[in-house]
Amino acid sequence: MSRIGKKPVALPSGVEASISGQTVTVKGPKGQRQFTATDDVSLVVEDGAVNVTPRGTSKRARQQWGMSRTMVANLVTGVTTGFKRELEINGVGYRAQAQGSKLTLNLGYSHDVNFEVPEGVTVTTPKLTEIVVEGTDQQLVGQVAANIREWRGPEPYKGKGIKYKDEYIFRKEGKKK
Repeated sequence: MSRIGKKPVALPSGVEASISGQTVTVKGPKGQRQFTATDDVSLVVEDGAVNVTPRGTSKRARQQWGMSRTMVANLVTGVTTGFKRELEINGVGYRAQAQGSKLTLNLGYSHDVNFEVPEGVTVTTPKLTEIVVEGTDQQLVGQVAANIREWRGPEPYKGKGIKYKDEYIFRKEGKKK
C-alpha cells in the first residue's frame, strides 16, 4: 500500500482539475499545467480532490501510483504558489544581472556568460550576488537553476562559485607548511 498514493490531492479554491483519458489538466491563478499518467493508474476527480488508484497489484502499478499522485500534487502547487530556487554567488568580482530573458554572469572568465532563460521560467537578481529562479514547473525550475550553477560550481577551499542558498559546502583545509 502506498502511503503517498492513497492520499487524495486537495484542490484549493480557484483551482480546477479536469481529466480526459490519462491526462490531468489543472488550471489556477498562475496558469495551466498538465500531466499524462501511465495506463497503470486510474485518475478520478471527486469532492474537490483528485484521487489516484492503481489498476492491479503489479510492482509497476504500485510504483506509478505514488509517482502519479506526487506529479498531480506538483501541478496543483505550481499553479497556486509556484516553485522557486535561490542561488548565491560568492567570489571577488562575481556578479549576475538579469535583463528580460537573458542573464549575464561575470564569473572570472575572460568573457561574460550570457544565459538564455527558457520560456515558462523567470529569473530575477534582487542583488548582484543573488539569483532567483521561479516558475510553475518544478522540473524546469530545478533544471534552469542547475544549468546556471554549472557555469561555476562552488569550490571546496574558499567556497567561490555559484551555490544554492540552502546548500552546505564541505570545506577542505589548505596546504600546510
